[in-house]
Amino acid sequence: MMFQENPTEIESILLAVVHIKTYRPDGTSTNATGFYFTRNDTLFLITNRHVVLDEPSGHVPTRIEIGLHPDPTNLAVTSRYSISLYDANGNRTWREAHDTSGSVDVVSIPILREYFPNDVLYRSFTPAHLPVEMRDIEVGHSVRVVGFPLGFHDTLHNLPVMRHAIVASSFSLRFQGNGYFLTDSLLHRGSSGSPVVAYRKEIGNGRVGFPWYLLGVHSARLSAASRDPQQDERLNLFAAWYADVLLTLTN
Repeated sequence: MMFQENPTEIESILLAVVHIKTYRPDGTSTNATGFYFTRNDTLFLITNRHVVLDEPSGHVPTRIEIGLHPDPTNLAVTSRYSISLYDANGNRTWREAHDTSGSVDVVSIPILREYFPNDVLYRSFTPAHLPVEMRDIEVGHSVRVVGFPLGFHDTLHNLPVMRHAIVASSFSLRFQGNGYFLTDSLLHRGSSGSPVVAYRKEIGNGRVGFPWYLLGVHSARLSAASRDPQQDERLNLFAAWYADVLLTLTN
């Protein structure tokens, strides 16, 4: 007999992060990560821009699919939800942003909740989960990255995995003037679009609340120009775009 988990015992953050598969017209697909963000009663899917469009590599998908939990009594029941990246007139359905240093590698995609299954189970970040004081987060601060590295996850329940990281640059300063800070971790392809979060001990445990600060959106691995691939290991430093860009993308 299959063990039936009680969804109320599942940590809330695992229900806020979704597996994304992108599809191009030729049928090829890639894996990525996204998460839910709600503002003014509107639900958005957040992920990286390079997940939905990456001109340098020629990655131009026309739609994505995300995994859902349509039965709140049994997480083993899953379904897929398709989102077109372009409307009937060829216009992009996602929102993107720019800052003084150029394009921001984060997009938001509005989701029509009326097309979700009636009892779909999910959790969502909100503006209340953004850190109020930058100085509360310091270099070396312990953070977590929740996603689907290399597409790896609990395939029975369609749930992500969590990786440990630390803040590797001054959180109060934009790294080299860009709109991101650095994390130090062991992360892989497929983690693009993962939320970078810090635990809030004062809120309680993750089964009865949503005790997380949303600090950033994981984007890409950085490399030193002087690195010799034959002699030097990878830096394992990654860009995480500041989460406050979501206030612009969901305005």
